[in-house]
Amino acid sequence: YGAKIRAPHALVMTFLFRSGSLREKLKSIAQATYTHSRNLAYFVFTYKGLMALQSHLQGKKVPFHSFFAACIGGWLVFGENNPINSQIIMYLLSRILFGLSRLAVEKGYVPQPRQDPFPLVAALIWGTVLWLFEYHRQTLQPSLQSSMTYLYDDSDVWHDISDFLIYNKRTDSK
Repeated sequence: YGAKIRAPHALVMTFLFRSGSLREKLKSIAQATYTHSRNLAYFVFTYKGLMALQSHLQGKKVPFHSFFAACIGGWLVFGENNPINSQIIMYLLSRILFGLSRLAVEKGYVPQPRQDPFPLVAALIWGTVLWLFEYHRQTLQPSLQSSMTYLYDDSDVWHDISDFLIYNKRTDSK
């Protein structure tokens, strides 16, 4: 599963934003795919093993078991701050926030919104990320900085239509 998810992403991001030889790019794609796949496999093995152990020791499955097993697995497998783990954690964080929001409404902790809150959330997220990009760029994750630099800075100068179809940073003098 990790290879299925990471390989296409690494391929696109590498050819869009990385410089270097074809060999270096292919090596980078393979390394990212391997790391993502290995980490997911280690995590699943750790999580399921700890779930089985806890269930065996207590004679039943308890809701806290999943939280505890995942915390241990997260610490052991995803505890190193590197680009792959960072991206996975950010991916999960966004989905957790949406899930907890829905759970809060479902449980009655927060009243059901009268209208869809998504447009407001979208506005606040885009407002915040562009403010951070413009005034505190260094606080953003490097790949987000690269994407936003491409979209908002590099697009200020262009040479011809190929800038929009391929990449608008010239490495040769046209």
